[in-house]
Amino acid sequence: MENNLSLNDQAVAALRESAKWSLFLSIVGFIGIGFLLIAAAIVGFAMSRLEDVSPGFSSNPFITMKGFVSVIYVVIAILYFFPIYYLYKYASGAKNALQTYNSEQLSDALVNLKSHHKSLGITVIVIISLYIFMFVGVLIAVSSFA
Repeated sequence: MENNLSLNDQAVAALRESAKWSLFLSIVGFIGIGFLLIAAAIVGFAMSRLEDVSPGFSSNPFITMKGFVSVIYVVIAILYFFPIYYLYKYASGAKNALQTYNSEQLSDALVNLKSHHKSLGITVIVIISLYIFMFVGVLIAVSSFA
């Protein structure tokens, strides 16, 4: 089933503007990922330099978290990569499609935009679920101490 869809000037202008802002946001996102990875390395290095015993304490409480914080930063950077990558693919694909008037390339770009929104939606669902679990956990903890 072949459907032809034509875009008027307003739709093309909106897609062109969307592609420009998406490219900007994806570049800022990639820079943010770079900062997360640099922070992971710095925190990992700083934590590895901690002594096992601090003056005045029997043991340093941060020793148990030596590698944990760096791993969390790296995991966040990996999870952050995919929505940013899809946004970049949308921006570059839409820009090229609008320059060459290629509807197949525009279709691929819009699939990447769908993937971007889907990954953000899944992330929001996971975060809301974590908040609910934390709230229930706090309620259980408070009720067990009462």
